[in-house]
Amino acid sequence: MTGYAGGAVSKALNSEIVEWEWDLRAVNGRGLDFRLRLPEGLGRLEKPLRDKLSARVARGNVTLGLRLRVSQGQAGARIDSAILADLLAALDQVQVSAQEKGLSLQAPTALDLLGWRGVLAQGPDLAALASDRLDTLLLEDFDTVLDAFMTMRQREGQALAQVLSAQLDEIARLTQAARALLDQRAADMAAHFRKALAQVQDQSRSDPARIEQELALLAVKADLAEELDRLDAHCAAGHALVLADEPVGRKLDFLTQEFNREANTLCSKAQHLEMTRIGLDLKAVIDQMREQVQNVE
Repeated sequence: MTGYAGGAVSKALNSEIVEWEWDLRAVNGRGLDFRLRLPEGLGRLEKPLRDKLSARVARGNVTLGLRLRVSQGQAGARIDSAILADLLAALDQVQVSAQEKGLSLQAPTALDLLGWRGVLAQGPDLAALASDRLDTLLLEDFDTVLDAFMTMRQREGQALAQVLSAQLDEIARLTQAARALLDQRAADMAAHFRKALAQVQDQSRSDPARIEQELALLAVKADLAEELDRLDAHCAAGHALVLADEPVGRKLDFLTQEFNREANTLCSKAQHLEMTRIGLDLKAVIDQMREQVQNVE
């Protein structure tokens, strides 16, 4: 089931203005898959965020992104003192080694040093912020985002429930049409068999035992009562699942497979033009239902 929620927040923390933005979205998936993109230094939030998502989402490919920054007025470009100290120490060693070999090296400028990777740090100084307080603020705000995300999914679920109910009703209607056709189909098949039997009897001496076997086999093949009964039962089960207040996507996915199996059997045993048409219509509706079920959690 698809869904989206997000939002930007600005909070004062340790004399800094911390701004962050969530991006939570989901697309259809057979199972449950989480992908989290968190700023460097906030990996500790991955487990609590996953726990919150797992408690409320049962199916889908879910992507969660977080962008966090300190306001430019309070924290623009800053120098990473540790990296700068390591760089200066390394430059001293290079100068000493060069002098020992009688080489004269030009001293780097301050601009050269700032251009060294990592010396000029960009983005928020997360280490300077109160981590516990920041974590609390982020997780509390994520609860609001998650509520909005679930509300959107629930609205989509209500719309899907109407679509699936209509498809189940159509399957029930076609099943009833097939049941109403059984007597006519039986009469047409009997007439066809009598015609074929008369042709055989005209051409050869028929074995009565063989004829009885063929009649029994024909009766077994022609009986569609079990398939139609199972289709009715599947429709009832489908309506119950659509109304259930729990994740039912996988159960509905399995149910569509059972629907398709019965429709295939009906088509293979039809031996009647109109019954075959009903079977094909059933397969078309079931296939449409199967596609919609992939959207259900």
